[in-house]
Amino acid sequence: MNKVKTVYDHIKSNNIKTFLLVLLFPLIFIALIFLFTWFVVPAEQALQTTIGVAIPTFIACIVWLLISWAFGDSMMLNSAHAHEIYDSDPKNREIFRSVENVAIAAGLPCPRVYIIDDDSMNAFATGRSPKDASVALTRGIIKKLDKLELEGVIAHEMAHIGNRDIRLDMMLITGVGVTVFAADIIFRLALSSDKSSDNKNNSAAILMMVWLAFMVFNWIITPLLRMAVSRNREYAADATGAQITRNPRALASALRKITTDSRVECLDKVKSMAAVCIANPSGPREFVSSLMATHPPVEKRIERLESMG
Repeated sequence: MNKVKTVYDHIKSNNIKTFLLVLLFPLIFIALIFLFTWFVVPAEQALQTTIGVAIPTFIACIVWLLISWAFGDSMMLNSAHAHEIYDSDPKNREIFRSVENVAIAAGLPCPRVYIIDDDSMNAFATGRSPKDASVALTRGIIKKLDKLELEGVIAHEMAHIGNRDIRLDMMLITGVGVTVFAADIIFRLALSSDKSSDNKNNSAAILMMVWLAFMVFNWIITPLLRMAVSRNREYAADATGAQITRNPRALASALRKITTDSRVECLDKVKSMAAVCIANPSGPREFVSSLMATHPPVEKRIERLESMG
């Protein structure tokens, strides 16, 4: 007899998968630099080049991460044209109370609550830690979902906060931004290097191979790993949200409704925001883009949630 998977089984499985996927980022980056430079120089020199490239890249990632850490959440909320609501506002008191109640059930501090003036249905969470987190909800999702469904969505976002998913996504976005910038610098250096020598050890050949390694990492490896990480975190947030409300079917019902109208117009040009929203904010996807989407197919999410009931 097969064991029925519980919410806790889903959470544990997704956390292990995420840890392994995140660990692959630096390992694959280092391996690519070494293998590509090994084509043009001996292994010892390739190893030295790899160390010389990896260390400053990691340092730049850390510096840029600190900058993103300080301003990333406010930039995301500004991109969504979100405005904060308070308990003292009679029009928004009920939604504020819903967020507060879910936060208590999750054992987390109540986040700041923001409203996006859009009639579509979407939501996201942001913040450096549970103590300074924010939850943003569209007007549409508040109007079109019933109370239990909306609490399921809020619980999903509280799960992202509790699981530190925003911090993880910030790290991934930052790392990608730095490596793209570094690749551009290396390409320019390669073009300006002395190409008069036919010796494979010359700097231009080494720089060009390093640049090729960066390109493979940035445009092939990173999208695949980010997709896998984000999909696992969505499954984990669904499972944790179901644990918080003890009502996985309400979140499943909410997802059915959300996917019929999830496009948030102000986010059309902010592609990086797609990973943090509960559903793709750019509307329906073509087949190819669906394969690389940061969210798993909604049918699979609903199937998992209903299996927890």
